[in-house]
Amino acid sequence: MDIQTFITALLLGIVEGLTEFLPISSTGHLIIVGDLLGTTGDIDKVFDIVVQLAAIFAVCWIYRAKIAELTIGTLCRPYDRRSLRFVLMLILAFLPAAILGLAFHKTIKEVLFNPLVVAGALLVGGIIILIVERVLRNHPHQAGIDDMTANTAIKIGFAQALAMIPGTSRAGATIIGGVIFGLSRKAATEFSFFLAIPTMFGATVLDVYKNWHLFRVEHIPFFVVGCAASFISAMWAVRFLLRYISSHTFVPFAYYRIVFGLVVLATWYFGLVDWSLPG
Repeated sequence: MDIQTFITALLLGIVEGLTEFLPISSTGHLIIVGDLLGTTGDIDKVFDIVVQLAAIFAVCWIYRAKIAELTIGTLCRPYDRRSLRFVLMLILAFLPAAILGLAFHKTIKEVLFNPLVVAGALLVGGIIILIVERVLRNHPHQAGIDDMTANTAIKIGFAQALAMIPGTSRAGATIIGGVIFGLSRKAATEFSFFLAIPTMFGATVLDVYKNWHLFRVEHIPFFVVGCAASFISAMWAVRFLLRYISSHTFVPFAYYRIVFGLVVLATWYFGLVDWSLPG
C-alpha cells in the first residue's frame, strides 16, 4: 500500500468514526469527502460500508457491560422484564428501516447518493434541529429510556428510516426523533447508539453480501487502516457526545449542517468543484 492510499484510508476512516454518531451524517460526509478524494469506485463504496462496521464495534465496546446485561437478561434470565422490554423496543424501532431498506436499497443507492442530495438533506436537517431545540425549551421534563412506549419506539424507527436519504444522518434522525416523541436528549442519544447496532450490522451484512465479488486480498491493508481509524475516532466521538449533551443543546450541530450544506451548494453553483452526479 503506497502512502497516498494509506492517507486516503486514514482520512476516510477518521471521517466515518467522527461523524457516525453525531447528528451530522456520516454517509453524507463520506460521499462528499470521497468525491473530493476521487474515491468513487465500487470498491470504495464497499470500503465505506466496512468502516461503518468498525464504528459500530466502538459502540459495542463502550456499552459492552450493558450489552452483556441485556443478553443475559434476555436469553438466560427470561424473567428479567426490564431487559426483555428494552430489547423489544429496539426490535420495534429497527423494523421500519429494515423493511423499507430492503425494499428501496438499490434505488436509493443509485439515485440519491450524490453530493447535491447530501447538501440539501444537511440543510433541511439543520433547520429541523433548530426548530426542535426552540420548541424543546418549553418542554424541559422528558422521559427516560425505561419510560418509552412501543408507539414511541415505532415512531423513532420511522424517523430512522428517513436516514436512508444520504445527508439526513441516522444518528440525527433517531436522536431528534426521540426528542420530538418525548425522550430526553440523553435517553434519545443512548437509544440511538443501541439502535445503531442491529441497524448497521444488518445494512453491512446486506451490502457485503451484494458486493462480495469486489473484495480482493490486496484491499485488506486499505480496509485495516480505515477500520482502525474509524474505531478509534468513533470511540472518541461517542464519549464526547455523551459528555456534551449533559449540559448543551444540538444547536451547534444544526448550524454546522447548514453551513456545510450551503458551502457544497455554492461550490457547485459557481463551478468551483465538479461534484459527480448520477447518470
